[in-house]
Amino acid sequence: MLSLALLIIHIGAGSVALLAAGGALFTAKGGVNHVRSGRVYALAMTGVFLTALPLALLGADLFLLLIGVFSFYLVFAGWRFARNRRGQPRPVDWAAVAIMGLTGLGMVGYAVILARSGDSQWVTMVIFGGLALALGLADALFYRAAPAPYARRISRHLTNMMGGTIATITAVLVVNVATNPPWLAWILPTLVITPLIVWWNVRVARRGR
Repeated sequence: MLSLALLIIHIGAGSVALLAAGGALFTAKGGVNHVRSGRVYALAMTGVFLTALPLALLGADLFLLLIGVFSFYLVFAGWRFARNRRGQPRPVDWAAVAIMGLTGLGMVGYAVILARSGDSQWVTMVIFGGLALALGLADALFYRAAPAPYARRISRHLTNMMGGTIATITAVLVVNVATNPPWLAWILPTLVITPLIVWWNVRVARRGR
């Protein structure tokens, strides 16, 4: 019964997060609607994370646990970049970066275990583990150089929030679409949306200059 209740809340929070992400993406950046949608999205993703943890522990699912921590970091860091207008890191920011780095290493290590057991999901773990390490390093470098220009802060906000959106879309796709191989559904949103993130970052950087 506990797992069922957590699962229902998890799905509900994920649905709200997906709708709020759409609201944040398709409204004027920095406007009232964008900010409100972003807040709802961050709160909904917090609900997703807080239900994913006990579900993973109850099911002894290390895969879900690592994905949950990875996804929540993206949203948390993205929210912090938006809220922390001075760009000066706090202890909580450094702690989050450290957790992200450890999560990335854990994903890579778990990928080795999955590969040895013949589980094709090692591909997902390698890709997400690499992304976790790369994004964590990028955020750490930003904090080390703080205070940074406005454009760089917005770029980090954009990258992390869009990464969180990818995680939300991925969850919906994995649950509703069966692919062969299974890891394709996990990485397809990343492959499709990442070029958009790169393009958007270039646009922000040009405006900053």
